[in-house]
Amino acid sequence: MASLIAEGLEYAYSSQSQSVLEDVSLELAAGTLTALVGPNGAGKSTLLRLLQGQSIPNAGKITVDGKSLFTSRSEIALMPQRRKLNWEFPITVEGLVSLGKGHHSKLECCELEAVLQRVGISDLASRRLDSLSGGQQQRALLAKTLMTPASIFLLDEPFTALDPPGREDFLLFVRQLADAGLTLFVSSHDWGRSLNAYDKVVVLDKTILATGTPEIVQEELDAISCMGNHCCD
Repeated sequence: MASLIAEGLEYAYSSQSQSVLEDVSLELAAGTLTALVGPNGAGKSTLLRLLQGQSIPNAGKITVDGKSLFTSRSEIALMPQRRKLNWEFPITVEGLVSLGKGHHSKLECCELEAVLQRVGISDLASRRLDSLSGGQQQRALLAKTLMTPASIFLLDEPFTALDPPGREDFLLFVRQLADAGLTLFVSSHDWGRSLNAYDKVVVLDKTILATGTPEIVQEELDAISCMGNHCCD
């Protein structure tokens, strides 16, 4: 189990461009499930790349269990958006998932079978990716991510292309992963009731607008909306 703290993160793509993120601070407690919500262009994917160390902030710092991110990157794994992958590529589920092991150590067949069972697709191991449903593809992508030795998992829009029952099923599964001790940070466009399944919600639109339990965040957003509409005058 590991926790992550980000303090005062600032990011712009170049010195001439406007900031994508401003003064972003957050904490991911060990063994919790946290939602990251915000509109398109809010900076959600950028923030996840910063937290995983793919990009370097212009200001601020990120620590994992009190240590610098860049000495702890193996603790963090990022599951990219499914649109970032070519699902027509001729590879099987077990071929994709085994890529998650990378150079960390030799892949054992029992280890591959265990992670496929963990995400509920062990019967699909020999199937090609292009023959799977959207939900099955998302589980295969998550299985690949879980092959890493990380304990903090950043999931970028994992509910894309899933129907409502598929989203509920996938959310239940990541809830179980958090209950088992993993730390998960899940970006989503979903502002509905499903947020109640999370321990914490972070609302991002370039900066943090609200953070806390789903109930507290809803109250804060209602207050922001009220001020914007002058309903409290």
